[in-house]
Amino acid sequence: MRKSREEAAETRKRIVAAASAEFRRNGIDGTGLADLMGAAGLTHGGFYKHFGSKEQVVEESLALAIETMVAGIRDTIAAAPGKDGLDEAITDYLSPEYRDNLAGGCPFVALGSDVARGGDAVREVATSGFLDLVDTIAGRLQGLSPADARNEALVMLSTMIGAVTIARFVNDPGLSDTVLRQARQHLTTSS
Repeated sequence: MRKSREEAAETRKRIVAAASAEFRRNGIDGTGLADLMGAAGLTHGGFYKHFGSKEQVVEESLALAIETMVAGIRDTIAAAPGKDGLDEAITDYLSPEYRDNLAGGCPFVALGSDVARGGDAVREVATSGFLDLVDTIAGRLQGLSPADARNEALVMLSTMIGAVTIARFVNDPGLSDTVLRQARQHLTTSS
């Protein structure tokens, strides 16, 4: 019995969502097709019915992860007036809970090195998503020219992404927490 187009589209979405989490948890190279299909509750044999290559599912799952993260940050920023919303987004991002959420956390932190080694299409997805995030942050910075707001947003995001990356790889929990706390304090007092 053949699946309907709607069922096939739903299955594809399920695979992309599972791949998004698996890639962030284990890395792109550390996740095989059997792993991501298993996470979606499917057998690996059906992968090529939905995707032409692993690279294609990497692109789509990276786009989903970035869109989800940017939407969450946008919602947090919009929920409070002025600087408060931005500070809340920074505080959430630079929290131990976010650091520890490998499968649901920042795709730039989890996959930055993998993306840097990826193909042009994957890098385009990451670049486009990063610039969307830059514009989201810059749009909330008050009292700056558009160019200065964009530059400030670049510095803020570089600090945030770098801090979570460092906080994840150090083997000292106290140092990890300190990295997050210091970055959070710096950004929320200077933004």
